[in-house]
Amino acid sequence: MLPLLISALLFSISSASATSHTSSHDFVQCLKNLGAAAQSPIPISESVFTIADNPAEFELVYLSYFRNGRFHKDSTQPLVIVVAMHESHVQQTVICAKKLGLHLRVRSGGHDDEGLSYIAHEPFVLLDMFKFQSVDLDINAGTGWVQSGASLGELYHNISQKSTAHAFPGGLCPSVCTGGHFLGGGFGVLMRKYGLSIDHIIDACIVDANGKILDRAAMGEDLFWAIRGGGTGFGVLLSWKIELVSVPSTVTFFRLEKTLAEGANDLVYKWQEIASELPDDIFLRLEMKFKSGEASPSPNDLIFQFIGLYLGQAATLQPLMEKQFPELGLRQKDCKEMTWAQSTLVIEPSANVHSLPDLLNRQEMNAPSFKVKSDFVKTPIPKSALDGIWIKMTELNRDLIWQWNPYGGRMSQISESATPFPHRTGYKYLMQYWYMVRLGDGKQEAMDKLKGFYNFMAPYVTSSPREGFVNYRDLDLGTNENSAGSEAFGASYFMGNFERLRQIKTKFDPDNFFRTEQSIPPLSAA
Repeated sequence: MLPLLISALLFSISSASATSHTSSHDFVQCLKNLGAAAQSPIPISESVFTIADNPAEFELVYLSYFRNGRFHKDSTQPLVIVVAMHESHVQQTVICAKKLGLHLRVRSGGHDDEGLSYIAHEPFVLLDMFKFQSVDLDINAGTGWVQSGASLGELYHNISQKSTAHAFPGGLCPSVCTGGHFLGGGFGVLMRKYGLSIDHIIDACIVDANGKILDRAAMGEDLFWAIRGGGTGFGVLLSWKIELVSVPSTVTFFRLEKTLAEGANDLVYKWQEIASELPDDIFLRLEMKFKSGEASPSPNDLIFQFIGLYLGQAATLQPLMEKQFPELGLRQKDCKEMTWAQSTLVIEPSANVHSLPDLLNRQEMNAPSFKVKSDFVKTPIPKSALDGIWIKMTELNRDLIWQWNPYGGRMSQISESATPFPHRTGYKYLMQYWYMVRLGDGKQEAMDKLKGFYNFMAPYVTSSPREGFVNYRDLDLGTNENSAGSEAFGASYFMGNFERLRQIKTKFDPDNFFRTEQSIPPLSAA
């Protein structure tokens, strides 16, 4: 039985093709011709889906990795879907799409917050990488090869089966796949100890705009630099070689909830001062949301969650917190000891994983409809301003989850030009605004409310440019529709690294074959 969301989307998406049937026929014929020459162990015909051949199967494949319900009526259907099962399938798809002048979108897990990996407003071919999910680890060497369609959950589960002393610094949603996650940087709770995912990638394989497979030696250091945090627009990632990190066999997790009546205002202000200064074995996230309820919320309905992970035992953590943050009131009974892999199950409850095997579960039965924004903060928000912020939050009703993620530690020791991700030294924390958007007549009103709150926060965050995180993609920052839009999102995501990214893009993909609304544009682009 199909999930309820997929059943609804099958009904809502039009079956009309954006171009003639001939275009999809020509593309499929091109694939078959190349496939015959390639002599792949898996015939590409097994990977090709068209609406003409089997509409139900086509749409099931297409909608299975829709991770944001906000886009289910906003897309021109792909002419063809290629679910790559061999590297030759990727090469053939790239070559044929370029030869026939067809636009290409590449999806690994579908978690792009603006859906750019699987929707477009022009005829396109969808190259789906979700079956590229191999994880091959060498624990003795502390390295491994991970294909771009492998989910973070699959990676973490694989590590857990081989070692309790190893980990990888990635994100917390287990169904996110490494293809897009690493392209944008890869942010997670180990960042204060070890930095981002991209700081532990030592090789990669990519298919370029000519259909050639390049590893680090073949692509050169410029392109290898660009794909570790530079976003999309450089090629199709096949796999990454990662470097594992060491963790103790026992780590400690805690989650404390506070309200304004329990002094949360003072705790939030103190958190801003000390979260980035704590020992780098401690990651202390602050998350704010309203209690569930029907009526419009008031600031007194806010819940402030202090979510901590310590790379060590509870007996050591409690006195550390008593010294650094006594106001929080962390007690021994609040702490839960577990392995690092087990901690990936509890830090993000919305991931709905309860045991290590759950990390292998890719499908989400009901993809929510949401909009994400982000901000970086270098100076603590004044205590006098916090009351006004909580009041402003009530305008978003109960649909906002606001996460503040601390910086410091290893992040302050890496140059802003070491990778395309420039947000390194001097930051207090990174904000993520995750906002549920109700579909229907109120959709635009909801989007406007979030923009209003985002604009309200402008005095308290970075400016000139107002920075954003490319893994939390936001089309409001600008698009490639014109050069001003490119410069705007480029400065926000990449700051001084944007020009170098454009130079590399111009060298490796001057025709801008790999493109989305926020991919890196070549220097020749208008």
